[in-house]
Amino acid sequence: MTSLSARLRRSDRRSETGRRTAKAFTPKEARSEPKLSFLMKFTAFSIFFFPSSMVLKPMGAAGTVPLLLAMLVFAFWLGSVLFGLEDPTHRSNPGRLALAALWLATTASYVALNAGLTGGSSMPARAAADRVLILLLASAGLILVISEVVRSAEDALVLVRWLLAGAFFCCLVALVQFVFRVNPMEWIRALLPGFTYNGGDTPFQTRAALVRVAGSTFHSIELAVVSSMLLPLSIWRAVYDPLGRKWFHWLQCSLLVIAIASTVSRSGVIGLVTGLFTFVPFLPKGARKWTVIVAPITMASLFLIIPGLMSTLASSFTIGSADPSISTRTNNYPRVEALFNERPILGLGPGNYIFETALQILDNQYLTALVTLGGVGLVGTAVYFVLPAISALMAAKAIKVQKTKSLAGAVAGGGLVAAVCSFTFDSLSFPVFALTYPILIGLSGTVWCLARDEKRSSRRS
Repeated sequence: MTSLSARLRRSDRRSETGRRTAKAFTPKEARSEPKLSFLMKFTAFSIFFFPSSMVLKPMGAAGTVPLLLAMLVFAFWLGSVLFGLEDPTHRSNPGRLALAALWLATTASYVALNAGLTGGSSMPARAAADRVLILLLASAGLILVISEVVRSAEDALVLVRWLLAGAFFCCLVALVQFVFRVNPMEWIRALLPGFTYNGGDTPFQTRAALVRVAGSTFHSIELAVVSSMLLPLSIWRAVYDPLGRKWFHWLQCSLLVIAIASTVSRSGVIGLVTGLFTFVPFLPKGARKWTVIVAPITMASLFLIIPGLMSTLASSFTIGSADPSISTRTNNYPRVEALFNERPILGLGPGNYIFETALQILDNQYLTALVTLGGVGLVGTAVYFVLPAISALMAAKAIKVQKTKSLAGAVAGGGLVAAVCSFTFDSLSFPVFALTYPILIGLSGTVWCLARDEKRSSRRS
């Protein structure tokens, strides 16, 4: 017995020595998964919580709380790279390539504007270009950091919880606005000492017999599109999140659908269909069946609960060119053509499309890019919107682990909503969309890397 015990102890010591040796030769990143910092999580939440109409006066429109936090994220990433704590090439992915495409196009147009090559290099023009560049830096911070620190579906779940908590707040605000015609964001504005109201938000708009609301976003279309982008992630979270109450998770999904309905927006309907059509095939079989059953019931219930919703939406889709919101878009095509012909390569400069009346707003991000960034900018913008969604879709098809596959499908669905709905409004001019979409790009980088790692692992085995 003593001899057997001694042999077991020696065996244990050899096993422990082997474990220590293996640990010593295991890459640091494989031994410990990076954890999301509070700054990253709070930044995701702040996009929806803090009104983008409140700014630090010396900074103008670039002085919002979410934008400042995102800039701080970028500053930390840049500092890590400069001090050798981070290898910017380590987790390369198509999301970073999409960022680089838009970055290069915007920077080229920015340099041309400030050098006087594109004309109109006045102080207001340069200030507008500076704001676009600041937004791009903030977006870069979110994209680069998320694709670096979110390395598993569990990490993604942590980030998504905070992002959806902010969206849940936004949906509650929209519900209060829709039911009581009161804007709770005025109360939030009063709690921000040192900040100045900069305007630009439109909490209420009338469409036919209904009042469209914006929640904590700038505009009802922005609320509709962002809610459609996040609905796939919300369903993914409801299916897989082990924390919290399931009924509450599904309530959050329902509120996103209600928010879309409260905007009475064609863009919201298009986004809803696009996102679900892309995402649902990647759900597990049971969840897929329930989604197919519940989604029509939820929509039918909304039509019954909200008087006039069905008729208003139906008329908005069938009225055609008689609808002012459509005719103002098409009437601007000759204006766009003339501006493009004037400066076809690098455009007027970032943020430098000037309109005298609301009828001249282009309501199309691709046309806005064509005018302000030229043909080069249109290509960069198209890559920025399309590549992350396509790469996430490819990852979803390749990944075998169901939880991660569904995550990739949700990211692809949200990304395609952004790409499609950017035809219906100038998306990057809206602050909530402009900072929410980079989070999806960052997550697209995560799922791409997970698919790549899974493929390498299967080859080794």
